Amino acid sequence: MKIYPIETGNFKLDGGAMFGVVPKSIWQKTNPADSNNLIEMSMRCMLIEDGNRLILIDTGLGNKQSEKFFSYYYLYGDFSLDKSLASYGFHRDDITDVFLTHLHFDHCGGSIQFNKDKTGYEPAFKNATFWSNENHWDWAIHPNSREKASFLKENINPIQESGQLRFIDLPKGDFSKASELDFGILFVDGHTEKQMIPHITYKGKTLVYMADLLPTTGHIPLPYVMGYDTRPLITMDEKQKFLNLAADNNFFLFLEHDPYHELCTVKHTEKGVRLNNTYTFNEVFN
Repeated sequence: MKIYPIETGNFKLDGGAMFGVVPKSIWQKTNPADSNNLIEMSMRCMLIEDGNRLILIDTGLGNKQSEKFFSYYYLYGDFSLDKSLASYGFHRDDITDVFLTHLHFDHCGGSIQFNKDKTGYEPAFKNATFWSNENHWDWAIHPNSREKASFLKENINPIQESGQLRFIDLPKGDFSKASELDFGILFVDGHTEKQMIPHITYKGKTLVYMADLLPTTGHIPLPYVMGYDTRPLITMDEKQKFLNLAADNNFFLFLEHDPYHELCTVKHTEKGVRLNNTYTFNEVFN
C-alpha cells in the first residue's frame, strides 16, 4: 500500500462561521483572518494505492460552478486535483474508487464535471465506483434548510444517474471495518448525518482522515465547533470520544482543511486533549 496527499485547491471561509461561539480574539491566534474576516482553508484529499485499487478520498470543489459561485469562496493558489495526481504519475481515469466522507460541495464537487458539449454533467472519474452510505445520501437529496446550500443537486444526482454509486453498510455501533474498501470507518452525526471518517493502518501507524470532524488544528479544543455543524452538542461528544482515543493510541490525523499542517498528533493535558505535534506527510510516512 502507498498513500499520497492530494492538494485540490485552497479557498477562504468566514472565520466566525468556522469557529461558532468561540471569540475571534481567541481563534485568530491559530487561524489568522484577513480584513474581510476570512480564514485560509485547504481541500486536501487522500489517494490510496492498494494492489489493483486506486482509492480517492474526497474530491475537492471541482471547477464546474459559476464564476459568481466561486467568487463567494475566494479560491487562490495553483493547486488542482489533476496536477496533484499527475505529480505521482496518475490520471483521474486510473481511479477505481471515490470515497466521499460526505456530500457538502467542498468535499464532493470534484466528483462531477461538465460533459464535452457542456449540456449536462458526467462523473469526473469514469472508471470509479462512488461510495457513500444510504442514510447520508437520503439526508443530502432531501436537505434541511440549514444545509441546502451545501448539498448541490449537480454534485449529487449525476452520481446516482451514472450507475456508479454504491453504499457502505452501516454498522450497529459507530465504527466498522468496511469490507468493501478494507479500512475502518467512524460514523459521526454532529456535522451532518453519517459523515464517514476513514481509519487506515499504514506503515505500522493509524492514519485518520479527519474531514469535518476536525477541520484544522485550531479546532482541537472541544468547544471549537463550526457554525456549519447541524448538531454541535453531538459534535462535542464525538470529538471528545475520538480525541481521547487518538491521544491514547497516537493516531496521526490527516487534516483536510488545514492550510498550514498536513498531519498532527494530540496528547492529554490538564486542560483536556490538545495539540502534540504537527508534521508534513513525508516526515512521517516517507
